[in-house]
Amino acid sequence: MNQKGSDNKNSLLSDLKKNKTLLVMLLPAMLYVIIFNYIPMSGIVLAFKNYNYAGGIFGSDWVGFENFRYLIISDKLWTLTRNTILYNAVFITLGMVVEVGFAIILSEMTKKVFKRVTQGLIFLPYFISWVVVSSIMTTLFGYEYGVLNNVLNLLGVESINIYAATKQWPIVMVLLRLWKSAGYGSVIYLAAIAGVSQELYEAADIDGADIWKKIKYITLPSIQPTMMIMFLLGISNVFRGDFGMFYQIVKNNQLLLRSSDIIDTFVYRSLLTSPNLGMSAAAGLYQSVMCFVTIITVNYIVKKLQPENALF
Repeated sequence: MNQKGSDNKNSLLSDLKKNKTLLVMLLPAMLYVIIFNYIPMSGIVLAFKNYNYAGGIFGSDWVGFENFRYLIISDKLWTLTRNTILYNAVFITLGMVVEVGFAIILSEMTKKVFKRVTQGLIFLPYFISWVVVSSIMTTLFGYEYGVLNNVLNLLGVESINIYAATKQWPIVMVLLRLWKSAGYGSVIYLAAIAGVSQELYEAADIDGADIWKKIKYITLPSIQPTMMIMFLLGISNVFRGDFGMFYQIVKNNQLLLRSSDIIDTFVYRSLLTSPNLGMSAAAGLYQSVMCFVTIITVNYIVKKLQPENALF
């Protein structure tokens, strides 16, 4: 046993020495994760305490599950959770379809200048903040002074108030999300397509396959692992909403909150009226636990069906 343990230790030291350059390159990323992800996890105890500034996180009184009770009796937990899940589910599925579609279209373009211009235009919205997007929305679609309604009024058509269209508003949110994030996602899939062996396409050309068959039988199967990884990464945050998007676009519009309020924005609005940090921590812990359970469950299913595409 001692000899075996000594051999394992020597083997470990040998691997560390052999890969010391790679470990040094990995060190900044490890420090980032430890400092900003693992150390702050000690603040989880705040979810079970009545926080006061004098006592601090660890000196405040314990209240057990009282902060979670507030979320439950607010009678909004189910609605908030439903909205968060459904929006993210649509963002993940439709986002993947649009991103893969753009990536395939770009990969099939032969004119380099046109391809670069198109890719730049698709990617540009990713760099626009949601604050700016909200201002653009108000300028274009505002009920009283929006450009669209001014044009409609000139044509003798009644104004349209999209900020009161509660049933159609989820479609607006989905379209905004796709418009803003499709370019960034397409770059990932475009890189995956670039890694596909050209010999496969050349062989398909010899066999007389058209572009649709090459996409169906070569491109899509080749980038399937990347699609699965992106899907699992999206699922891991299915209980977390894009706070910037939902808060800046919806703001405090009471007509739209029922169909557009998510856990993140609800907690923020609650803190504005009642600075209960324990409740905020409880909501964050609830989100994290549900995300953890979801990713473990989905990864287990994927591992059973396609082990090579599982995250772990």
